[in-house]
Amino acid sequence: MNHALYIAKTGLEAQQTRLAAISNNLANANTYAYKSGRAEFHDLMYQNVRQPGAQATQDEANTLPSGLQLGMGVKTVGIQKIHTQGNMIITDNQLDIAIEGKGFFQVLDANGNMMYTRDGSFEVNQNGDVVTSSGYLLEPNINIPQDATEISITRDGAVFVSQPGNVQQQQVGQIDLATFINPAGLEALGSNFYSETTASGVPNINNPQTAEAGSVLQGALEASNVNTVEELIGMIEAQRTYEMNSKAISAADGMMQYLNNNT
Repeated sequence: MNHALYIAKTGLEAQQTRLAAISNNLANANTYAYKSGRAEFHDLMYQNVRQPGAQATQDEANTLPSGLQLGMGVKTVGIQKIHTQGNMIITDNQLDIAIEGKGFFQVLDANGNMMYTRDGSFEVNQNGDVVTSSGYLLEPNINIPQDATEISITRDGAVFVSQPGNVQQQQVGQIDLATFINPAGLEALGSNFYSETTASGVPNINNPQTAEAGSVLQGALEASNVNTVEELIGMIEAQRTYEMNSKAISAADGMMQYLNNNT
């Protein structure tokens, strides 16, 4: 009975984690470039009462086709970020940039540490530098002249500006994109930022339209890749599974109470 109580307890904890992941996905359904998270589980170690393949008896050569293994429950092993492409939202804002591909923008935090994001809702600060909505500098740095009347960004990341008195546009910078062999291994920092880890591998820096970096699209933003219908179905499944594990605890408790009252 104690085993049943413990196993059902691990089931409750697992479904709580799954529901938390689903809730976070739904909360960020309208967050630009947000990548949904999926809770992943493993079964716990087994108690081998009878080993599969063991001899049926000491005097017989035949072996047992199946064993007697009692599972000890479930554990959460991770919440994996699903880095699929989100839909494009056309904004016509000159400094809104979407990535069509696997790349990430490079951003420097206040301490000069490199961060990565797919949220391309950029702005210009008081110095004319291109920054994120949190005020962090885009890397490589791009400075927009004060007298610029128009900003144009090509699919391969070249940034041009129009200035009074100049017939031709002047290039003021180049957007580079970072790719990772395992983007799911990036550490989510919040505010749409990620940092490199051992699991993600080192970044491979390229211009857009090079290798798998993808291309950039000016005047657009990438939407969240959360599928709200799938998340709602998953929420119902998690709730029902939680209820069943709760009933298993109640059943085990009732059986233990019966034994205590009749012994």
